[in-house]
Amino acid sequence: MPSSVLLEVPALADFNKAWAELTDWLARLDREIKSQRVKVGDLDDINDMIIKQKAVLQDLEQRRPHLDELITAAQNLKNKTSNQEARTIITDRIEKIQSQWDEVHGYLQSRRQQLQEMLKDSTQWLEAKREAEQVLEQAKAKLESWKEISYTVEALKKQNTELKQFSKEIRQWQINVDVANDMALKLLRDYSADDTRKVQLMTDSINASWAAINKRVCEREAALESALRMLQQFYLDLEKFLAWLTEAETTANVLQDATHKEKTLEDAKMVRDLMKQWQELQAEIDAHTDIFHSLDENGQKILRSLEGSEDATLLQRRLDNMNLRWSELRKKSLNIRSHLEASTDQWKRLHLSLQELLAWLQLKEDELKQQAPIGGDLPTVQKQNDIHRTFKRELKTKEPVIRSALETVRIFVAEQPVEAVEKVCPEPRDLSPEERAHNITKLLQRQADEVRTEWDKLNLQSADWQKKIDDALERLQGLQEAMDELDLKLRQAEAFKGSWQPVGDLLIDSLQDHLEKVKVYRAELVPLKEKVHHVNELAHRFTPPDIQLSQYNLSCVEDLNTRWKVLQVAVDERIKQLHEAHRDFGPTSQHFLTTSVQGPWERAISPNKVPYYINHETQTTCWDHPKMTELYQSLADLNNVRFSAYRTAMKLRRLQKALCLDLLSLSAACDALDQHNLKQNDQPMDILQIINCLTTIYDRLEQEHNNLVNVPLCVDMCLNWLLNVYDTGRTGRIRVLSFKTGVVSLCKAHLEDKYRYLFKQVASSTGFCDQRRLGLLLHDSIQIPRQLGEVASFGGSNIEPSVRSCFQFANNKPEIEAALFLDWMRLEPQSMVWLPVLHRVAAAETAKHQAKCNICKECPIIGFRYRSLKHFNYDICQSCFFSGRVAKGHKMHYPMVEYCTPTTSGEDVRDFAKVLKNKFRTKRYFAKHPRMGYLPVQTVLEGDNMETPVTLINFWPVDSAPASSPQLSHDDTHSRIEHYASRLAEMENTNGSYLNDSISPNESIDDEHLLIQHYCQSLNQESPLSQPQSPAQILISLESEERGELERILADLEEENRNLQAEYDRLKQQHEHKGLSPLPSPPEMMPVSPQSPRDAELIAEAKLLRQHKGRLEARMQILEDHNKQLESQLHRLRQLLEQPQADAKVNGTTLSSPSTSLQRSGSSQPMLLRVVGSQTSETMGEDELLSPPQDTSTGLEEVMEQLNNSFPSSRGHNVGSLFHMADDLGRAMETLVTVMTDDKVLE
Repeated sequence: MPSSVLLEVPALADFNKAWAELTDWLARLDREIKSQRVKVGDLDDINDMIIKQKAVLQDLEQRRPHLDELITAAQNLKNKTSNQEARTIITDRIEKIQSQWDEVHGYLQSRRQQLQEMLKDSTQWLEAKREAEQVLEQAKAKLESWKEISYTVEALKKQNTELKQFSKEIRQWQINVDVANDMALKLLRDYSADDTRKVQLMTDSINASWAAINKRVCEREAALESALRMLQQFYLDLEKFLAWLTEAETTANVLQDATHKEKTLEDAKMVRDLMKQWQELQAEIDAHTDIFHSLDENGQKILRSLEGSEDATLLQRRLDNMNLRWSELRKKSLNIRSHLEASTDQWKRLHLSLQELLAWLQLKEDELKQQAPIGGDLPTVQKQNDIHRTFKRELKTKEPVIRSALETVRIFVAEQPVEAVEKVCPEPRDLSPEERAHNITKLLQRQADEVRTEWDKLNLQSADWQKKIDDALERLQGLQEAMDELDLKLRQAEAFKGSWQPVGDLLIDSLQDHLEKVKVYRAELVPLKEKVHHVNELAHRFTPPDIQLSQYNLSCVEDLNTRWKVLQVAVDERIKQLHEAHRDFGPTSQHFLTTSVQGPWERAISPNKVPYYINHETQTTCWDHPKMTELYQSLADLNNVRFSAYRTAMKLRRLQKALCLDLLSLSAACDALDQHNLKQNDQPMDILQIINCLTTIYDRLEQEHNNLVNVPLCVDMCLNWLLNVYDTGRTGRIRVLSFKTGVVSLCKAHLEDKYRYLFKQVASSTGFCDQRRLGLLLHDSIQIPRQLGEVASFGGSNIEPSVRSCFQFANNKPEIEAALFLDWMRLEPQSMVWLPVLHRVAAAETAKHQAKCNICKECPIIGFRYRSLKHFNYDICQSCFFSGRVAKGHKMHYPMVEYCTPTTSGEDVRDFAKVLKNKFRTKRYFAKHPRMGYLPVQTVLEGDNMETPVTLINFWPVDSAPASSPQLSHDDTHSRIEHYASRLAEMENTNGSYLNDSISPNESIDDEHLLIQHYCQSLNQESPLSQPQSPAQILISLESEERGELERILADLEEENRNLQAEYDRLKQQHEHKGLSPLPSPPEMMPVSPQSPRDAELIAEAKLLRQHKGRLEARMQILEDHNKQLESQLHRLRQLLEQPQADAKVNGTTLSSPSTSLQRSGSSQPMLLRVVGSQTSETMGEDELLSPPQDTSTGLEEVMEQLNNSFPSSRGHNVGSLFHMADDLGRAMETLVTVMTDDKVLE
C-alpha cells in the first residue's frame, strides 16, 4: 500500500496488519490441508484425517468473528475516508480475503464429504476383499486336496465330475472377485489424488492368485481329458498292436521255414527275395517299436491305478504276453537274418556284424559324451533326463542284437579245431586253410572281446550319467524351491515397502508411529535373512567341476541378493530418514522455530542446542533474535523516564507484551509446568525442555488468542530472553527455578498470587523458607532488571541485604512463612519494587482520567495521573511527570498523589482535605517528613534513594547536574563501580550528610537516568566501523573507559578530602574558641545530661562525623571488593588476548564465537558486555565481599602521581597500570578515611 495513503489514513496500518495476518494464516492453512494425503483403504488413517479436518474446520469457524470484525473495520474505514485510492484498496483486500476464506471453507467442506465417501467406499472394498480372499482360500484348499490322476474309467469320471463341480464353484466365486475388483477400480479412479498403493497392491495380489487358480483348473481339465482319451484308446491300440503282432509272427514263421528248406541258400535269387522280405518285416518291427513302448508305459500307469484289482492282474498278463511275443519276434527276425547271411562265408558275416556293433557303440559313446556337462538349471537338466531315457531305451533295444552276435561268435570259435588254433607258423609262407582259419578265429575273438568291453563300458557310463542327472535334479529342485520361496517373501516385503509414503508427506505427529512400524518390519525381516543365506549356500554347492549353474540361475540368485540388499538399505535409510525427520521436525525438534525469522536471517543451532542467528547479508552471527534486537533498541526510547523503577517497569511491560506473556494466566503457566513435570527446582533444564514447555504454553495461548500469538516467534523470543537473563554464557542450561521465576514474573496474575507461587517454589514441605532458599529466589528475580542494565537502582546484584532485611522484618527468625514474606513484599523492598510497579504500569495503560494536564494540556489523561496535594485542581500526565516538566508556580518538592485508575468521589474528597492541610504547611515540614514509596535495604549503594510513588510521594528539586558523572554501561561490574564513586562524590559534595533534609532523594536516580541516556546516545551515534572487532579492541576500549573514570573518581575524592578537612578545621577552631574540654567518649555512649546549646551542637557534629566515618569505611570496603572484580575481569581479558584465534568458532565455522561474534553488530555489543560482566560478578564469593581492608601508608598525593604516570597522553595498551591503579585506589581510600576520622584528632 502506498505510504501516502497510510499517512493520510493512519488507521489503515492496523487494518493492513490484521488483514496480512489473516491472509497469511489462510494461505498457510490452505497449503497444509491440500498437502495432506490419506491412505485409501486404511480406515484408521481415513478416520484420523476426518478428525483432523473437523478440528481444522472448527478452528476456521472460531476465526469467523475475526473475519467479520475485519470486514466491519474495513467498512468503517471506507466510511471515514474520502481517499478513493484507499477505498479501492480496502475493497479489493476485503474481496480477496472473503474469496480466500470461501475457497478454504469450501475445500474443507468438500474434502470432508470426500473423506466420508472414501470411508464408505473403503469399508465396502475391504468387505468385498475379505470375501474374495475367503473364496481364494477355499479354492486353494480344494486344489491342495486334488489327488494324482487315476487311469481308471470310474476314477477318471469321478475326478472329472469333481472338476466340473469345482469349475461351477469357480464361476460363482468369480462374482466375488469381480465385485472386489470393481470396488478397487472405483477407489483408484475416484481417489487418485490420495495414496492408492495399498488398494493397487492388494488387488494385483488377489487377481494373480485367482489367475493361478484358473490356470490350475484348466491344466487339470486338460490332463483328465488326455487321461480319459488315453484310457479309451489304450485298449483299442493294444488290440490293434496284438493283431499286428500276430500277423508279424506268422510272416516271421513263414520266412523262417523258407530259410531252413534244403538248397534254399544255394539259390542266390531265392536268398535275395527272402532277404527283401526279411527287410520289410524288420521295417515293420522298427515302425512299431514306439507304439510298443508307448503301450508298455501307459499300461504301467494303468496298472498302478488298478493295483490290487482283478483287472490289474488281467492287464498284467496281457502286457507280459505282449512283451514276450515282441521279444520272440525280434529274435526270430535276427535268426532269419543270420541264416540268410550264412550263404556267404560265416566268418565274414560275423566280422561285418562285429564291426557294425563297434561302430554303433562308438557312436553311442559319442552321443553320451555330447550330453555332458550337467545343465545349470532345472529345465535343462529335465531335458537331459528325457534325452538319456531315450538313450537307455535304445541301449535296451540293442542289447539282444549284441548278445546274439557275441553268442554266435562264441559258437563259431568253439567249432574250430583246437590243434589248428594252437599251431604256429614260424616263418612266412603260403598259409594253409587251417592256418587261415586260425587267424580268422583270433580276429573274431578280438573283435568280440572289444564289443563286449565297449558294451559294458557304455552301460557303466550311462548308469553314471543317470546318477549325475538324478543328483542334479534333486539339488536344482531344492535350489529352485528355495529361490521361489525367497522370491515370494521378497515380493511381499517389497509390496509393504512400496506402500511407504515419502517421509516429507508424513504428518509430524505420525513420525514416531511410522518409525515403530518400520522397526517391527525390520524385525520381521530377520527370518528372511536366513532364507537368503540358505539360497546362497545351496548356490555355492554348485562348483564348476561338478555343476556349473546356468546364467539364468546365477542371475536369479544375484537378483535375489540384490533385492535383499536393496530392501535392507531401504529399511535402514527409511529408519534413518524417519529418525532425522523426527529429530528435525518432531515434537522434540526446533525445526518449527525456523519460521520465526525471515530473510536474510537464518536460525541455526549450536552443538549444545542453543540457537543463534546468521545474517547472510552481512555474514555475521549473533545470539539475539533479530526481533529481540529491534526490541532492545526500542527500549532506548524509554530512557527519558527519570525514575528508574518506572523506567524498568515500562521496559518490562513492553517486553512482556512482545513475548505475549501478558496473555498468560498463572493457572495456565502452572498447568504447563506440571504437564512437563518441572517440580525439581534445582534441576537444570536444557534447551529442548525449555522449548517444549514454552511450546505448550504458547499453543494454549494460540487457541485462546489465535490472532495475537505467533507460536514459533513467541517461543523463540521467550527462549532468547530467558537465555539472556539466566544463561548469558550460552551453556544451554538454566535452572527450573529460574525458568519459573522468569515466566511467572511476567505472566498475567494478581501480584500477591505471584508472590505466593514464587515463595512456594523455594519453601520446604512444611511451608517455611530459610535465608539460603530466599536468596535463590531473590537472585533469580534481580536478574530480570539486571538484564536491562537497571540493577544498580534496585540495590545491585548482591541480594544479601535484601535477605537480611526480610529476616529482620521477621524478628530474625531462622525461617519465615508465607504470610511474613507477603507482608514484607507488600512494603515493596527496593530489590523487588520493579514488580509491583510493573503491575501498576499495566493497570494504568487503559486508564482514562477526566482531567487535563496543567503542563501539556492533554485531556483526558491516559495512563498515570498525578494530582498535586499542594494546589487545587492541579494534575500532571505521566509523560510530563516522567520527563520532569513542571508548570509555573508548582515545585517538584510539592506532594503529589498517583492514580493508575480513575478516581472515585471519596478519593476526591480525601485529596481535597489533604490539599487544605498542606496549604498551611511549610517547606521545612515536607523536608522533615519525607515519604518513601519503597522499603530501602542497606546495600552496596547504601544511602542512594530511589523514588517509587505508591500512594503519596514527595519530590524535591535537583540541585546538581550530572554532566561530570561517568557514562554507564550495561555491564554490572562497570556500572556498579561508577555508581559507587559517583554517589560517594555527590553525597559528600552536599555537606557529607545523608540525613540533611535538603538533599533530594531522587537526585541519584535522575543522574543515573541522564547517564544512561548519554550512554545510549553515544552508542547510537557510534558508527559500525568503530565497533570493537576483537578481544584486543575490547580491552583497549575498557582500559580507556576505566582510565577516564578513575581520573574523575580521584579528582572527586581529592575535592572531597579538601572539603572535609576544611570542615574539620572549622569545627576544631570553634571547639577551641569556646574553651570546651575534649569529649571523653563517643557521643552515642554519653549519658543523657543537661548540656548547653553549644555543647549539644558539638556533640551532634561529632556524632555526624562518627557516622560519616562508618560510611566511608563501608565504601572503602566496597571499592576494595571491586578492585578484585576489576582484576578478575582484566585477567579474563588477558586470557582472551592470549587465546588462539582458531578457538573463536560458532557451530564449527570461523565466523566468531558466540561471545565475540556479537560484536559485529552495534546492537549486540551491550549484550557482550553483560555476558562478561555477569561471568565476572558471579565469581565473587561472600568471603571476597567481606574481606578486611589492607594496611597501607600510601597518601592521596602519591596515588595521584602514580595515576598521572599511568595515563600518558597517548592511548596505549597499558593493562598493567590499570591493576596498580585499582590497588592504589583502595589504599588511598583507606588512608583518606583514616586521616579524616582519627579519634585522637577529635579528642
